[in-house]
Amino acid sequence: MDNKKEMQNKALAGNKIVQSTQLFLDVAEIRNGIVIMKDGTLRAVMMISSINFALKSEEEQEAIVNAYVGFLNYLDFPIQIVIQSRKLDISPYMDRLKEREGEITNELLRRQIIDYQQYINSLVDLGDIMSKKFFIVVPYSPLEDQKKSFMSRVSALFSPGQVIRLNQEKFDKYSYSLTQRVEHVKMHITSLGLEAAVLDTQSLIELYYNVYNPDTSPQQKMTDTDHLRLED
Repeated sequence: MDNKKEMQNKALAGNKIVQSTQLFLDVAEIRNGIVIMKDGTLRAVMMISSINFALKSEEEQEAIVNAYVGFLNYLDFPIQIVIQSRKLDISPYMDRLKEREGEITNELLRRQIIDYQQYINSLVDLGDIMSKKFFIVVPYSPLEDQKKSFMSRVSALFSPGQVIRLNQEKFDKYSYSLTQRVEHVKMHITSLGLEAAVLDTQSLIELYYNVYNPDTSPQQKMTDTDHLRLED
């Protein structure tokens, strides 16, 4: 009886469909600092600096709000504003303090550094110190998918999508149009007193790696793209 049950379990295991979670991700590849989605659309990601709005004067606050409203009214395409909150990793800072502690010969100064390290550790234990990063995602779609029904859109969320391959000619054409959008967004962002930096390929890979692996990414760092082995 046990042998029969074991054979049935093996048969079920053999018929089990194993699919990689990568099939369900929207990203097809990252090329030349541009995210290529499986549906053939493109994305560029910009990291944006922040300002302390509360410390601005009333006139400055009004000017910032008016500039932001003008920026939104200018847009004739959608953008996505993403705020990423992560627990601040202070281990490199603590490592430098530890090294400094070993270099100091003055006992009083060394004692002060030890006390300071204990103070920082107690702050971290009391509450999570969070860091925030701000991003603007600029999309470009060569085709407006208006014919797809609501049910087909819903079903696509629960099944692996078909990957649309872009040849180099189409990629160059679409990426040029996307770059024009990015430059316009960047110009209006700087008018708000903010700084904007377009993420390159390495930064994009690290960003998506951290997003999809929030628990393991702090301990397992990404390898530089120049040292990655890519499969054809």
